[in-house]
Amino acid sequence: MSITDTNRLGLPNLGLGVGLRSKHYSHLMQNDPVVDWFEIISENYINNFGYGRHVLEHICAIRPVVMHGVSMSIGSTDPLNLNYLKQLKELADFVKPVWISDHLCWTGVAHLNTHDLLPLPLTLESLQHVADRVNQVQDILQRPLILENPSTYMEFQSSTLHEWEFLSELVSKTGCGLLLDVNNVFVSGFNHGFDPEFYIRNIPHKAVVQMHVAGPTDCDTYLLDTHDQPVPTQVWNLYRLAQELTGGVSTLLEWDANIPEYPELVAEVQKAKQVMQGYIPEVPVYKTPYLDAVSNPVDHQMQITHD
Repeated sequence: MSITDTNRLGLPNLGLGVGLRSKHYSHLMQNDPVVDWFEIISENYINNFGYGRHVLEHICAIRPVVMHGVSMSIGSTDPLNLNYLKQLKELADFVKPVWISDHLCWTGVAHLNTHDLLPLPLTLESLQHVADRVNQVQDILQRPLILENPSTYMEFQSSTLHEWEFLSELVSKTGCGLLLDVNNVFVSGFNHGFDPEFYIRNIPHKAVVQMHVAGPTDCDTYLLDTHDQPVPTQVWNLYRLAQELTGGVSTLLEWDANIPEYPELVAEVQKAKQVMQGYIPEVPVYKTPYLDAVSNPVDHQMQITHD
């Protein structure tokens, strides 16, 4: 590995991790997690004082945990939801996460949450708007906010900046960190016709704190960020490039639908070690036979978690 930068805002490289999902609660309460760290979806544990909170307390005692949110709506024109941020901070006081992340997106307007990660118009005006809100959030949370590049399926005609330019300027204005989702870069690059390698080469590598890898779905005319398949070869290639450019950062496998048993999940994230040794798995992008493929990251929430 050619180490070029290891700043990461002073935050550690945690190694290889997976998301804490309810499907694996029983296994994790009886077995060693094997992986180095966990990421939780913050909203799954806010005001959750049941069995899930008990499992979370157990995991926090034995492994580092980071909090990853989906409802901050940092790009919305609504005022920041101060009640949500208060609850997020209360959860952070319990978890003591190594960092807190969310997405470069908006999730609703007029105080309605669509629960979708919607794309922003990438303009100088929206850049200043988001930067002001990131600074406000960082003041409230008393720590750098880590923002993830989203997967997108449409762009605004009014956009004047590329996403990598927008993120670079945002880091410069706020000192925030980046969660580089290399699968999202692959998906958006295909959908919008840009070179994903150029994207990764032109973000501020010092600010990258974490990476996501995942498996998308080929829907013929577009790629869908489904998190329900093994990581394909193209994403592993981008991952290796990003690790070389950043000097190595924490890696998290996202798998949120058709979730495999825990040992299979661990085996998938461990492939990252082989990738960094030059062995790139030959895995095609899953091509769906259906015309109505959807991303369903809440499917696992409907399953029994404790007998």
